[in-house]
Amino acid sequence: MATKRGQANLGAMIQSYFALGAFHVQFNTVSTETLRKAQAHPEDYKDLLVRVAGYSTQFVNLSKSMQDSIIARNAHETF
Repeated sequence: MATKRGQANLGAMIQSYFALGAFHVQFNTVSTETLRKAQAHPEDYKDLLVRVAGYSTQFVNLSKSMQDSIIARNAHETF
């Protein structure tokens, strides 16, 4: 989303998703770098919230495997 093209691509994807009948979408809008820092230094990121399967929770309270999963899904930062 750093470029106009990326923003247009995201907009088109969301429009297509809803055109196919979707009624809900959620996004984590935090960088992979921030997530990795929070994983390495949880004491500094106690207020960092992420969406996980329909609910919000503090990133630092998730298991390492769940944190790794969120980081992996978030790693596609450029469009």
